[in-house]
Amino acid sequence: MAENEKKPDLAAVRAQIDGIDREIQALIAERALFARQVGRAKGKLAAAIDYYRPEREAQVLRRVVDRNDGPLQDEVLVRLFREIMSACLAQQEPLKVGFLGPEGTFSQQAVHKHFGHSARGLPLASVEEVFDEVASGAADFGVVPVENSGQGTIQSTLDMFLTSPLMICGEVELRVHQYLMSRTGRIEDVERIYSHGLSLAQCRNWLRQHLPLAEKVAVSSNAEGARRARNADDAAAIAGDTAGHVYGLKVVAGPIEDRSDNTTRFLVLGRAAFPPSGHDRTSLMVSIRDQPGALYRILEPLARHGISMNRIESRPAHGALWEYAFFIDVGGHVEESPLKDALAEIDAFAGEVRVLGSYPVAVP
Repeated sequence: MAENEKKPDLAAVRAQIDGIDREIQALIAERALFARQVGRAKGKLAAAIDYYRPEREAQVLRRVVDRNDGPLQDEVLVRLFREIMSACLAQQEPLKVGFLGPEGTFSQQAVHKHFGHSARGLPLASVEEVFDEVASGAADFGVVPVENSGQGTIQSTLDMFLTSPLMICGEVELRVHQYLMSRTGRIEDVERIYSHGLSLAQCRNWLRQHLPLAEKVAVSSNAEGARRARNADDAAAIAGDTAGHVYGLKVVAGPIEDRSDNTTRFLVLGRAAFPPSGHDRTSLMVSIRDQPGALYRILEPLARHGISMNRIESRPAHGALWEYAFFIDVGGHVEESPLKDALAEIDAFAGEVRVLGSYPVAVP
């Protein structure tokens, strides 16, 4: 600050902030009232799920990012607006969202990032149980991990789509930081480490360097590892810091993931398809006849129509021996051209084309 520049009056600045806070609160209350009017305009609906529109939320959040000129980062503003929308929606009834539990998992963090803290999270014992609870209607939506930037696709999640009728109606990208945590907080005490197998793999090099002799025990989730580690001084867990807070563990070291860009992608599961949001991705499951050039004839229409393919994976089909289903992620919405036109060509040739879902691309 230049010597001749007058310092702001602290009391006056705080008074301005107080006034802005009152305006913000009044506007949030006004937004909540309009959200109620949306509910009344739709008439008497069965449940909170009938009011939820992911394509609408994605459009709102993209406009937040487009309008942002700082000083707050895009992800900060997106988080704030997500919580406002979550609270407004919960006036009708909180959404019930199943996730891989127990409390403190990265899946729970993904639920909060996508649905906000006003949604009611339902911790479940396995990915399979998440699918089952959504399919039965006990949960409105589910959130399951599908791939990691360093370890690749989570095959058990993909395999569920071979038999499940559920649709993909959203995606969440979560930056994952792994921490080594224990009851004592001392690395010299650690003889045994509990964590999900994927997290152990994400920290393989760090563990090899710092705890090569410790026993590594794979469990159903990171939070389950933290729950076990709290019971013994010689045990530790690898998990997110949220799990450490939930289970009363001290951080021994971290972040300890081997890749600085460690990110996990989650899918949001539902029972219905949703309209285009304007920036969408579509997931397909394609079974092809066993003949020369079969895969090429599936992919060629996508290339010819200028459709970007983000991912392709093959998994053994639950039919004849050595038959495979291909999981393909492409840009666009199934209801809109050019993807709609390309799929019409593919469907005429493939053994089966199932649209697993068209959904908004993840907002930061």
